[in-house]
Amino acid sequence: MTDVHENEQLSVGRVLPVVVLDDARHADALGDALVKGGLAAVEVTLRTPAGLAAIAKLAARGDLTVGAGTVLDAAQAGRAVAAGARFVVTPGFAPAVVDACRTAGVPVVPGAATATEIQMALDAGLDTVKFFPARQLGGVEMIKALAAPFRGVRFIPTGGITPDVIADYLAVPAVLAVGASWIVAAELIADEDWDEITARTRQALASAGGAA
Repeated sequence: MTDVHENEQLSVGRVLPVVVLDDARHADALGDALVKGGLAAVEVTLRTPAGLAAIAKLAARGDLTVGAGTVLDAAQAGRAVAAGARFVVTPGFAPAVVDACRTAGVPVVPGAATATEIQMALDAGLDTVKFFPARQLGGVEMIKALAAPFRGVRFIPTGGITPDVIADYLAVPAVLAVGASWIVAAELIADEDWDEITARTRQALASAGGAA
């Protein structure tokens, strides 16, 4: 099953910012803003060419646990791990990526939107999945429905998570953490508004702290 250290990494603060960086030069300032706000883990997606360089910069800091998101194939997984990623997240269940991460000794969180995909994750020895896109798939109520038969599975809902619903998600026992892209919105990074990112980080953590 999933390594306990993975859950420890991803559950710190119970909020995982999901970052899309177009320029790796923003990585250090972004890392400063997140750490100042109280976060210790971040997922950097590979949706842009700057993703790998940003992972390397953030991983080199030593004060953040950095993961790679939107990993679509085994080759990407290998490059992400080489860059310093300590966990890998996929948008869907990808057997080749799971195998590559196991070989590399790196935790992997596959995306799962259906009971079938959750069953596939369990068959692969995993018990933590990314529920994506959470809002479009039915949000809190859908997670509750899926958690009923899959009692040992932990969910990280991502997509459409906003401050006003963080506590609702985290009140569900099966939810390990929430993915939060709004903390690191593209326009804030483009404007280099690091103070607002810090403020949103603190707001998210405060909302998470109010969850049952």
